[in-house]
Amino acid sequence: MPKHALDATTAITTGQTSLGIELGSTRIKACLIGPDHEVLATGSHAWENQFVDRLWTYSEEAIWEGLQASIADLKAEVVKAHGVALTSVGSLGLSAMMHGYLAFDADGTMLVPFRTWRNTNTEAAAAALTEELGFNFPLRWSASHVYQAVLDDEPHVAELDFITTLAGYVHWRLTGRKVLGVGDASGVFPIDPATHDYDATMLAGFKGMVAERRPQLDVTMLLPQVLVAGEDAGTLTAEGALLLDPTGDLEAGAPVCPPEGDAGTGMVATNAVAPRTGNISAGTSIFAMVVLEQPLDSVHEELDIVTTPGGDLVAMVHCNNGASELGTWASVFTEFAEAMGVQGGADAVFETLFKAALEGEADGGGLLAYNYLSGEPITGMAEGRPLFVRTPGSRLTLANFMRTQLYGAFGTLSIGMKVLHDEGVRLDSMFAHGGMFRTAGVAQRLLAAAIAAPVSVGDTASEGGAWGIAVLAEYLRKGATTGLGEYLNHDVFADAALDTVSPDADDVAGYDAWLAHYRAGLAIERAATEAIS
Repeated sequence: MPKHALDATTAITTGQTSLGIELGSTRIKACLIGPDHEVLATGSHAWENQFVDRLWTYSEEAIWEGLQASIADLKAEVVKAHGVALTSVGSLGLSAMMHGYLAFDADGTMLVPFRTWRNTNTEAAAAALTEELGFNFPLRWSASHVYQAVLDDEPHVAELDFITTLAGYVHWRLTGRKVLGVGDASGVFPIDPATHDYDATMLAGFKGMVAERRPQLDVTMLLPQVLVAGEDAGTLTAEGALLLDPTGDLEAGAPVCPPEGDAGTGMVATNAVAPRTGNISAGTSIFAMVVLEQPLDSVHEELDIVTTPGGDLVAMVHCNNGASELGTWASVFTEFAEAMGVQGGADAVFETLFKAALEGEADGGGLLAYNYLSGEPITGMAEGRPLFVRTPGSRLTLANFMRTQLYGAFGTLSIGMKVLHDEGVRLDSMFAHGGMFRTAGVAQRLLAAAIAAPVSVGDTASEGGAWGIAVLAEYLRKGATTGLGEYLNHDVFADAALDTVSPDADDVAGYDAWLAHYRAGLAIERAATEAIS
């Protein structure tokens, strides 16, 4: 038997494991790791949100059926891979998509269907909270949802006893504890970085705003307790174990770490929890998480202020549009190659196109590209129209075209990042992940120019947030004797291979010139949304 198989089997049978579960928007993933943080087995279950009564939701039944299916899949994988049954774990952690609204009465009955982060019915509440409390409250935050319910005088508000997030709800049912990790809590209500708890001044203001309409409702009593990574968040109860595994195989008693949001577990999974570091995820959407050294001086609609699982402030730049338009153009070139009889596949086409971008002029040759398949709040676009624009004097070459398409994927992100730069925020490194970084040294180099900071790319666990929350559970299991950042650097990522690219001065100057044209050209994008339905 190979040594690693014996070690895995020993870890599983002796309870030297940590289990992470993350409820994402399309998949529920379970990830079992050993004491060296290596993945031992995974399980998953696909699910989809539903649009019910004009609100996006997942049913209670879907939550528990999905969790049970992912655990059953994990158990089967443990038997298949290691030849032993999974009956206990050393620690456990729950994570889920952040924000949203789950409301309960004093008996623990859900009062209205789960309202997810995707709902935008909270515009009036978010605007009022932002204006009154002097802090940017996004539409998807839990505070915006509860205040909107108050403004709309919804009948269930009279019975409110507790509100939480999806991760907080599952954790509560598994442990009996009404708590949240500070990162997830920071998407419920603003956090004071000094206390790692809800901001007391703003909370008092929020209480007063609610009391004007609902004098009997003390909104401060509705919120979960806030915990930081490594703190005791309860243990898996017998009832909770049966909720996860109705077969009864899974034993109760495992310590459970504070439940976290997917943004926090993503930071853990990319070792981006220390000040002056951050991570960028590029996929259908693109977003950056930047760990701050101190609070920002001003309120910015482009920035969400949240925290790491350790409680450090984070500025989040979230853009609705990412790499999808790049993929569409690559498909066109793949069709052309096939029509010419050239075989190589989409990967070869991507690599060829991306490498061509490096030969383009630093300012893109006067070309513009907008990747707006949907609306983009950062630039004030309610709807999107993908555009490629050139003037008679611009230089249309393959190299300039591809450099511009890559610039276009980073356009709105860089606008948000420049807001941070103007606030005096400094970055030592950013970790980038996503399919567009697979061609070595291309998107990475141009992103470094776009954000004027070093960009690192390396191998990360494909399980992402499920692995990240498993690492937080392992951090708890091992006693959390050092800070989270030190633990990640020393115990988890010490041997990780990273490739880091610093911004090239000519690239930065060229990108800045391109971005000035991009900002001016937004009028074209706006006209297109009005003219083309």
